[in-house]
Amino acid sequence: MENFVASVQDAEAALRDLFDPTPLQRNDHLSAKHGADIWLKREDLTPVRSYKLRGAFNAMRKLVGGQSAARAHFVCASAGNHAQGVAYACRHFAVRGTIFMPVTTPQQKIHKTQIFGGDAVEIVLRGDYFDQTLAAAQAFCAERQAQFLSPFDAPDIIEGQATVGLEMLGQLGRAPDLVVLPVGGGGLSSGVTRYLGEVAPETQFAFAEPLGGASLKAALETGAPVALPAIDSFVDGAAVARIGALPFETLRRFSPADVHLAPEDRICLTMLEMLNTEGVVLEPAGALALDVLGDLGDLTGKTVVCVCSGGNFDFERLPEVKERAQRHSGVKKYFVLRMPQRPGALRDFLELLGPDDDIARFEYLKKSARNFGSVLIGIETTQPANLTTLAARLEQSGFAFRDITNDGILAELLV
Repeated sequence: MENFVASVQDAEAALRDLFDPTPLQRNDHLSAKHGADIWLKREDLTPVRSYKLRGAFNAMRKLVGGQSAARAHFVCASAGNHAQGVAYACRHFAVRGTIFMPVTTPQQKIHKTQIFGGDAVEIVLRGDYFDQTLAAAQAFCAERQAQFLSPFDAPDIIEGQATVGLEMLGQLGRAPDLVVLPVGGGGLSSGVTRYLGEVAPETQFAFAEPLGGASLKAALETGAPVALPAIDSFVDGAAVARIGALPFETLRRFSPADVHLAPEDRICLTMLEMLNTEGVVLEPAGALALDVLGDLGDLTGKTVVCVCSGGNFDFERLPEVKERAQRHSGVKKYFVLRMPQRPGALRDFLELLGPDDDIARFEYLKKSARNFGSVLIGIETTQPANLTTLAARLEQSGFAFRDITNDGILAELLV
C-alpha cells in the first residue's frame, strides 16, 4: 500500500456508515491495581461485539465498488467473530455471502451469524475441524468464482483493523506510552502497530497470546511463521496455529520478549474479575490484553491502552470458566483419596475438613477392593492456604491421597 495512513483514514470514515467509534474508557479498577493510567478500547461493543467487522467491511466495500452488488459473492470460513462480521457486512451491502462453519460449531454462534446476515447469507456446515472447513470454503470459491475473505491475512483486512488505532489516538488526544494487543492471526496487531508506528512512533507495544496458541512468539523465535504442532482451542478467538504471513511482515520487527503468554486458566480468572467487578462481559480472547498486565513490569505512571477485542461469550461456558479460575487461584482442588473400607472412615475424613472447606465432588472410583476404595473428591474453599493445611492434616492422619488438579490426563479422564 502506497499510503497506509491515508488508507486507514479512508476506511475509518467509511465505517461511520455502520457504527460510531467504540468507546475508549479509563478503568479505575485496573488503574489503581497497577498504579497506571489504564484505558480500555472496547471492541466488544461493535454491532457484532468484536473488531472483526472492521476488516470485513473494509475489504468488502472496495470489492463491491468495482462490481455490481448483484454479482458480488463473498465467502469465508469461520466459527466465530469473523463469520459474524462478514455476515453483517453482507447484509449492509446487500450482497451474497456464503459462510462455512465446522459441523461442531455451537448453535448459538450459528444462530447469531444468521441473524446478522439475514437473507443475504447462507451458512454451510462442513468438516469436524477448521482445516477441513477452510478447504471446503476455498474449493467452493474456486468453483463459483467467489471472493474469499481471509480473517487476517489480506491487506484490506489489516487496513480495516488498523482503524482501532486511529480511533484510539483521537479519543485519547495524545500518544499512549504503551498499547497492549491480543494476537491471533495477527491482523489487528499488525494493523495497529503499523498505523501507530507511523503517526505515534514513541508508543511502545506489548502482545498477548494464549499459552496454548503462541504462534507469534514461535514465529519471532524462528524468524518466520511456523505451524504449531498443537493448540489449545479454549481461547477460540485467538488460538491460531500459524501467524498470518502478511501480518508477520509487519510484526517481525518485534522481539519474542514483547510477547506475553496468558495461561488459559488465568484468563478465566481475568474474565470473572471483569464480570464481577466491572460488569464487563469478555470472551477469552477479549480478556487477553488485560490478563497480561501483571507480566509487563512496572507500569507506574504510564498511560496504557488495552484492546478488548471481543465480547461474544456463551454463558453456557460460565461453569467451565469458573471451574478453571478456581483451580488457577488455588481455591479448588481434586484429590484421589485411598479410603479404608471400615466403619467410621468417612466420618474420620469429614472431621479433617476446615470450616470453609466444601465438598464439591465425591465419587467412588473403585468399589471392589477388599480393604481400600479409591474416592474422587473435589474440595472448594475460600483461601488457597486452607487446602494446603487440609493436605497436611490428611498426611498426619494416615490417609493416602494424590492431588490430580494439575494432572492434565487424569483430570480430563476423571473430572
